[in-house]
Amino acid sequence: MRITSMALLASGALLATAALGTGCTWVHMAPEARAVKVVDGPPAGCIRRGEVAVSVKDSIAFYERNDLRVRDELETLARNEAPGLGADTIQPLGPPIEGEQRFTAWNCTR
Repeated sequence: MRITSMALLASGALLATAALGTGCTWVHMAPEARAVKVVDGPPAGCIRRGEVAVSVKDSIAFYERNDLRVRDELETLARNEAPGLGADTIQPLGPPIEGEQRFTAWNCTR
């Protein structure tokens, strides 16, 4: 009985780790966010529409999530928020810190 419980626990942990490491994403891009551009610096001739603060889990229990995946999810969340601010471009204000990041939202269409 004890061996069965330990085997179930171990197989559950393996499945969770496999799901997290195989490209599983929790954040999906909204259709209107697909047109939102991401730039490195303030874009010329654009109107500032505000700031967006986004966050995701960067670790789950003892498992540290892949930094690139966390960055991608933060960017997707910010792109999802941009259309609601009347923005079509976002600019990160700094690197992600513990699963959180801030972006400036810009409207560059005239």
